[in-house]
Amino acid sequence: MIRNARPEDAGAMTDIYNFYIRESVATFDTDPLPTTTMSRHIASASEGYPCLICEEEGQVAGFCYAHPWKEKAAYRHTLETTVYLHPEHTGKGLGRQLMERLIETCRTNGSHVLIACITGGNEASIALHQSLGFKQVSRFEKVGLKFGRQLDVVDFELELQP
Repeated sequence: MIRNARPEDAGAMTDIYNFYIRESVATFDTDPLPTTTMSRHIASASEGYPCLICEEEGQVAGFCYAHPWKEKAAYRHTLETTVYLHPEHTGKGLGRQLMERLIETCRTNGSHVLIACITGGNEASIALHQSLGFKQVSRFEKVGLKFGRQLDVVDFELELQP
C-alpha cells in the first residue's frame, strides 16, 4: 500500500535511511541522521512536495519524496527525487511503485522536471530510473569520498511537462 507519509513514519524512514548511510554508497551522508530530518521531509508535503510511504503488513517498507533541486526561484518547477527501501524489501518492485506514484503526483502538482542524482555504479537505481523514462544528462567523476572510495555521481532527468 502506498500512502502519504505521516509524522509517525519519521522513525522508520530514518532507520531505513541510516542503514544506507552506514552500509552503502547510495547516499553521500556519512553520519546517521536524526529523526527530525525525516520529519521535515514529511512536513514539506504540506508545501506541495510529496513524501510517500510504501507499507507492507503494517510496516514501512520504503519511502520516496521530492524536494527542491536548487534554491533559486527559477528552479521552482524542478524537483529532486529520493527513494529508499528497507533492505528486506528490495527487488519486489516497490521502488518502481513508489516512483510511479511520485512522478504522477509531481506532474499533477505542476512540476516540470524531476532530477535523480545517483551514485555511479548503483546499477539497480540507474535501471529503475531508466525504466521510468529518466535520461542520463551528466556524470561528475570522483566528486564523493566514502569508505575510502572516490565516487561518481550520475544525474538523470525526467521531463514531466514537455
